[in-house]
Amino acid sequence: MTDLILLAATVGALDAPASVALGSERAAIETSGRVVRGSFRNAAGERAWTLVLPEGAAPAGGRALVVMLHGCTQDAENVARGTRLHEIAGEQGWMVLYPEQSVTAHATRCWNWYEPAHQRRDAGEPAIIAGMTAQVVAEYGGDDRRVFLSGMSAGAAMASLVVAAYPERYAALALHSGLVHTAAVTVPEALRVMQRGVPSPEPYATSAFEAMGDGRRVIPTLVIHGEADAVVVPINGSQAAQQWFLTNALTMGQPLDTTSGATDRSEREERGYLVRRSTYRAKDGTPLSQLVMIRELGHAWSGGSAEGTFTDVRGPSASTMVVEFFAAVGRR
Repeated sequence: MTDLILLAATVGALDAPASVALGSERAAIETSGRVVRGSFRNAAGERAWTLVLPEGAAPAGGRALVVMLHGCTQDAENVARGTRLHEIAGEQGWMVLYPEQSVTAHATRCWNWYEPAHQRRDAGEPAIIAGMTAQVVAEYGGDDRRVFLSGMSAGAAMASLVVAAYPERYAALALHSGLVHTAAVTVPEALRVMQRGVPSPEPYATSAFEAMGDGRRVIPTLVIHGEADAVVVPINGSQAAQQWFLTNALTMGQPLDTTSGATDRSEREERGYLVRRSTYRAKDGTPLSQLVMIRELGHAWSGGSAEGTFTDVRGPSASTMVVEFFAAVGRR
C-alpha cells in the first residue's frame, strides 16, 4: 500500500502549476537570527528538527514558538525556505521550529497521518512532535502559553492530530491545504478523502473532541486552502474549518450543529488572486475557526518563495496570515 501514497506524491508534483517550485536540494536558511539543529527521541521514535531564533535575548516571559510541519517530499530546510515563516515570526520576536520527517519513517517524508498508530496521544508521531515542542520551549526560552502549531498538506493533517492529542500544549492551530481530524485510517482511504473529502465533518468533530480527553479546550483554528488544489481538493479545507468550529463548539457546551453560530464572509482580490474569508463563531460571538479560500491557488503555500517546493509566489502571504492569526488569539 505504500506504493499508492508514493504515487500520489509523484502525481501531485507532476501536476503542480508552473508557479510552483519543485526542487529538493538542501540550502542554507536565510535569517538575521540564529539557526540551531538538533533531534528529539522518546519511546515513540526519533526525529530531527531545525529551530530559527530571532536576534536578541529572549524576554523575561519567554518567546512565542510556532511549530511548522512540512508536507510530503519536503524537509525542514525546504519548508523554511519556501514559507519564510521564521522571517515573519521573527518580526514579532518569535522563534519557529521545523520538525523533520525521516526517510526511514516514510520514503517521501510524509507524516503518517493516515495510520492509526500515529493518531493518538502517547504514541507515534504526535508523541514525538509534542515532546520535541516541550524540549525546545524548555531549552530555548519559550513561553509555554504561546506555542502555536501549523502545517502544510500532510503536515496539516498531522497538526490536527497533534493538537487534539495534546491540547494543553498548543494555543492555536493553522492548517494549509489540510484535512479534517483522523480523515483516514488506511492509504486507499487517504487517497479517496484527498480527492472527495469526507461525507460529513460531524463525526470527525466528535473524534477530535474525544481525543482531547480531560485537557479539552477551545483551539482557535485558521484554515487556508486553494480552490484550484487538485491534490487535496478544496472541500477538505471547508470541512476542516467546519470540523474545528464544531469541535470547539462542543468544548463550549454547544450541540453538534453545523448551523449554530454566525458566519462572517468577505471577498476581495489580493496579490492577483480572489480570496474568500469566512469566520465561524459560537453562539456568543466568539470566533472558533476561520477559513481562507483562494480561488486560483493550487496545492501550494500561498505567497511563498520559489526557493522551496509547493509554493506559489502569487496570492496573499500565508505566512503573514498565520502569524497575524496566532498573534490575535494570544495565549492559551
